Amino acid sequence: MIASSRAPLTNPRIRLLFRAKFHAMPRFFSLLLLLVLLTAFVPARAKDSLFDNKTARKLTAEEQKRFGPQSGELKYDARMRRAAEIAIRRAQPKMTWYCWRYVKDALLAAHLVSSRPTSAYAKQAGTELVQKFGFKKLNVSDPRKAPIGAVVVYGGDDAGHVELRTATGFVSDFISPTPYPRPLVGVFVKAS
Repeated sequence: MIASSRAPLTNPRIRLLFRAKFHAMPRFFSLLLLLVLLTAFVPARAKDSLFDNKTARKLTAEEQKRFGPQSGELKYDARMRRAAEIAIRRAQPKMTWYCWRYVKDALLAAHLVSSRPTSAYAKQAGTELVQKFGFKKLNVSDPRKAPIGAVVVYGGDDAGHVELRTATGFVSDFISPTPYPRPLVGVFVKAS
């Protein structure tokens, strides 16, 4: 019985048909996987955003001094400052290499995001915050000019780095008076 089940594959014509039929299967599954992945990354609808236009307001001149020069152009969400305060309280004495985890926790605790961001690398933070949570990228090339509470994202060959701007410097898993020495990807805020 074993010999008879192998016999059809010894025929060259059947073997050719077998190869042709199953050769296309990996392409089909690749396309199916691509379709599933693309639908998983569709940006969230605007109604899923926690930004409340009724409570957002322009900053006063005094507040703009504290929040930085870019803050006057937008209706700034006050929860950005709250996220920075939360991150400062939770920061460790020295770097733990979990910067994005700490920033995610602060954004979630301040109710700036409706669910925990899922991107793995810190350098992907800005893209996810814009696409899924209604953040905007500011036209800022110097992290020191970012408004307080802004999410500052850096790139690099590895996972990158992410931190929140504070009144006296920057915070993620640790507090620093200076920006991280990496190429800047962008500065992101929740504003309208």
